[in-house]
Amino acid sequence: MFAGHFGVAAAVKSKTTELPLWSLLVGTQLLDLVYIPFELAGLESIEPIGDGGYANIMVYAFYTHSFIGALLISIIAAFLAKIFWGKKSGFIMGSVVFSHWILDLIVHRPDLPILPGNAGNFPLMGLGLWESVTATFLLEFLLLAVGAILYFRYTLKAAGPERRGKAIAAGCVMTVFLFASLGFDAFA
Repeated sequence: MFAGHFGVAAAVKSKTTELPLWSLLVGTQLLDLVYIPFELAGLESIEPIGDGGYANIMVYAFYTHSFIGALLISIIAAFLAKIFWGKKSGFIMGSVVFSHWILDLIVHRPDLPILPGNAGNFPLMGLGLWESVTATFLLEFLLLAVGAILYFRYTLKAAGPERRGKAIAAGCVMTVFLFASLGFDAFA
């Protein structure tokens, strides 16, 4: 699930005007962004399962996607957001960042550790929705549709009647972005 996280960002933006959209989009993907240097260092990896493709991967992100690792990344993001946009925004940003881990818990096969590096060798977590490509696609589609609708409504309300055309354009651009990310996710 890559695209579905963006749906969360769009939905949260519709209710949180003080946070820039870019910060929410980055926040929902922050665990995956922090994953990149860990992969480059050989500490984490993604491997295709079978023929590979949409939802057919096994993720070995034992640091960035561990429960405690995700919590620490969320706390750091919350602290930084608090500095830039205030206390409420810090809490919201921390929650948005941690939402990535919650959604991953739903879709991942059991590959999410509790502690960084899988210290303690506890059982790995993951509810395995990826076992059903159709169910995974439908969940992502639903997240994106809700995010697009809420964002579209937010732009129309925030713009007022004099800027309605720009609001419609912004809503359309976001909707195209969200569903293009789903296309990339599912077919790339």
